[in-house]
Amino acid sequence: MSRIVVERQHSLGREAVRTMAEELAEFLSNKYDIRYRWHDDVLVFKRVGAHGRVIVDPQRVRVELDLGFLLMAFERTIRQEIENTLDETLSA
Repeated sequence: MSRIVVERQHSLGREAVRTMAEELAEFLSNKYDIRYRWHDDVLVFKRVGAHGRVIVDPQRVRVELDLGFLLMAFERTIRQEIENTLDETLSA
């Protein structure tokens, strides 16, 4: 198992970031068959070969993703996609 952790600061407020996380989760759900649910301010997600969470607070977002054996080969690419998506989303 491999773990990816990406954290970014923001100044958008908790509700705005929570809404962005929900929209992203819905997109990923449709595209990659990811199941997700909210537990307070933590979006928990899961699919075959990966699971993780997005922690939203008023000043930061933290993505934690555990990859199974088959997805470990794509760790660098997945990490880069998470970083790029957070950077683009939080700077909008």
